[in-house]
Amino acid sequence: MKFLAQMFKLISINLKSVPARWGATLVIVVGLAGVVGVVTALQSMSAGMVATLRATGSADRAIVLRGGSNSELSSFFTRDQAIVIEQAPGVAKGEDGKPIASGELSLIAERPLRRSNTDSNVSLRGIGPAGFTIRPELQIVEGRSFKPGLQELIVGLKAREQFVGLDIGSAVQIRGSQWTVVGVFASNGDAHESEVLVDIETAQSAFRRNGYSSLLVKLDDPSAFQAFKDSLTTDPRLQVDVQNEIEYFSSQSRSFTKTIGVLVSVVGVIMGLGAIFAALNTMYSAVAARTVEIATLRALGFGGGVVIAATVMEAMVLALIGGLIGAVGAYAFFNGYTVSTLGAGFTQVAFSFRVTPTLLINGLVLSLFVGFLGGFFPALRAARMQIAVALRAA
Repeated sequence: MKFLAQMFKLISINLKSVPARWGATLVIVVGLAGVVGVVTALQSMSAGMVATLRATGSADRAIVLRGGSNSELSSFFTRDQAIVIEQAPGVAKGEDGKPIASGELSLIAERPLRRSNTDSNVSLRGIGPAGFTIRPELQIVEGRSFKPGLQELIVGLKAREQFVGLDIGSAVQIRGSQWTVVGVFASNGDAHESEVLVDIETAQSAFRRNGYSSLLVKLDDPSAFQAFKDSLTTDPRLQVDVQNEIEYFSSQSRSFTKTIGVLVSVVGVIMGLGAIFAALNTMYSAVAARTVEIATLRALGFGGGVVIAATVMEAMVLALIGGLIGAVGAYAFFNGYTVSTLGAGFTQVAFSFRVTPTLLINGLVLSLFVGFLGGFFPALRAARMQIAVALRAA
């Protein structure tokens, strides 16, 4: 109890002296705010991308690609192969007794980005009526859907936000032909909202494709996936990769997540070391300025352990204040901020930063860790001071 009482007394004395060394204190607070703010922002970008892609799909749907294809863009099926896939066990049947499956064509079109007015790739997906049936989350929110056989298209909410000239009524040049935007759709904020949808038959004719990039099927239930996959991967007529739809879109973010992870680590280490050295310098200066004060306290009975604990706690309190400022700043400026980046298919995928409670807690833990390291060594110096030598310094 005596140790705790002395420690809290010394912490109180240290904190009350902060206004006298305000400039040095700001170095710690601002430094840690910057570290936590930048690291949290980078991690929130990765979290937003992952959340958007993981929200795409359903556990009772499977996507089939040509064997060895990394994405829909590099995959292709003939119509005959699509029929074989549709007849596999585990595929749900509609009221008409036909398999619930959607053969789709994944293409690329160029449009200027709103933020830079430079051309970038927008994902163009050819789908038929089954594509809407199998995705009940896909809903028209403005205008109407395209009509089969006409060069009309509908755009996702995020695609319209990111690209120029995708408003209803706009004429869009694709492959030398003019297409008209007739509607806008929402899809629960998932990756499909970054796409443009057109009629599959019209797309096949315009792009001279007589087949599909992928086949999306609805399963009887999620447990039917393995039987469906085994049937296709063992069929000698096919060479395919079969994935649960959620797993497929989640896998599209792995490369991006790894890149951000490396960036966060590098930036975090560099900025963290800078903050540690700033804290060390500030705490050393603070200890040196209070040499006589600390020596007097030790002469009055404050032990070396108390001095160490109080100095470390002072650094951690200042670090926590900086961490809170950085965390609040990251949440205020970045949470919900929408950007777009190239996905696995070399097309733009729009997503929103997600500053989650876990990221905020991680940022505060990082600030406390840096504060501990920044205060520990100055604390040792304070504890090892010779009392008589320190008093003579007066």
